[in-house]
Amino acid sequence: MQLKYRLYRRNNGTFYWQENNGLKQGSLKTKDKREATALLHAKNEAHRQPTLTLAVGRAYLAAHDPRMIERTWQAVMVEMATHGISTTQERCARALRSKAYDSIRNKPLVETTGEDFLTIMHANGNCVGHYLRRLHNLAINLGWLAWPVLAKAAWPKIRSHSKRGITPEEHAKIIACERNVERRAYYELLYETGAAQTDAANLNAKHIDWRTGVLVYRRKKLGPTSEPARLTIGKRLRELLQELPKTGDLFPTIKGQSANHRAAEFRRRCRVAGIQGVSLHSYRHSWAQRAKACGYPQRFAQEALGHGSRAVHEAYARGATVICPALDEYEDLSARKLIAMPLRTTLDDARPSCLSA
Repeated sequence: MQLKYRLYRRNNGTFYWQENNGLKQGSLKTKDKREATALLHAKNEAHRQPTLTLAVGRAYLAAHDPRMIERTWQAVMVEMATHGISTTQERCARALRSKAYDSIRNKPLVETTGEDFLTIMHANGNCVGHYLRRLHNLAINLGWLAWPVLAKAAWPKIRSHSKRGITPEEHAKIIACERNVERRAYYELLYETGAAQTDAANLNAKHIDWRTGVLVYRRKKLGPTSEPARLTIGKRLRELLQELPKTGDLFPTIKGQSANHRAAEFRRRCRVAGIQGVSLHSYRHSWAQRAKACGYPQRFAQEALGHGSRAVHEAYARGATVICPALDEYEDLSARKLIAMPLRTTLDDARPSCLSA
C-alpha cells in the first residue's frame, strides 16, 4: 500500500511532510532526522490503519453480497418509488428527484457517513428529512446497509408547522366567488364532510344510502380493502346531495380532472377572495377542528375522516378553539337526559340522536 506522506528537508534544516498525491505539506518542527522519521511514520500509520480496515471490511461485504460495496442511494430511491399505490409511487418519485439528494445520489451506501445526512437535513426542510429517513430505514430493512448511518436518537427532530383549516367566513367568501355550480357544490361537500379532494371527486350516487341516511365510501389512499368511512347525512349535507345527480357520478366534470388541476382552480378562487395559506386539503383540517371545538367524540371524527391513527387525527384537529361548558350546567343537562353518548358500529344500528327532555 502506497504511503500517504513523504519526508523532505528545506534549506534551513527543518524537516517537512508532503502528501504523495497532493500539494498539502507541513512542518514537523524538528531538525533531527530520526525524530522526523518517527513523526512521519506515525502520520502514515494513522492513515493506513483506517484505510486497511475499510479494505478488509469491503472484502467481507463483497463475499456476503457482491453488489453491497457498489450499491448507491439511487438504487434505494428507485426501490422506494415502487412501494405503495400508484399515487404514492408518483409522489415519492417526484420528491426523490429533488436536487437536495444529489450529494448522496451516486454515493455507495457503505461509504456514507452521518455527516452526509446531517448536511442535507440542515440545508433543507422537513420533507427532505422525512424522505431521507425513509430511504435509510428501507436500506437497512432490505439488508443493503449493514449498519445505521445515524442512530435513532441522532436524527434531528422534525418540527412541523401547524396546518390551519378554512374558517366559516373564508368558506363563505370562496362560495360567493365561485360561479361554476358544480365546483361550488364540490367545495360545499368538502366543508360538510371533510373528505379528501380525490375521494370527494369520485363520489357516486351509489355511495349514498338514503334508507339509513348515511354516506359510505372508501378512501382511495387506503385501497379497496380498507374499512369504509361512514358519515350520517345531516340537514345541510342532505340539502346539498339532493341537488346533485341522482345516478352516476356526483361531480362528473371534476372527477375527470387531475388533482393538480383541482388545486389550481381552488388557488385561483382563493386569490379572488383574498384568502391565503389554505388549500383543498385545508377542508379536512377545518372539519377536524370544527368537530373538536363542538365536543364531537374523537372516535367518530376519526372514522369520518378515515384516520386510523389517533396521533394523525390530533394533528389535524390542532388549532381548534375549545371552550369548556360550565360543569354545573353540563351536569344539569346530563341529569335531565339532554346529553347522550350514542354508540354506532354498523349501518343497521339506530341513528345517533340526543334524547329530548
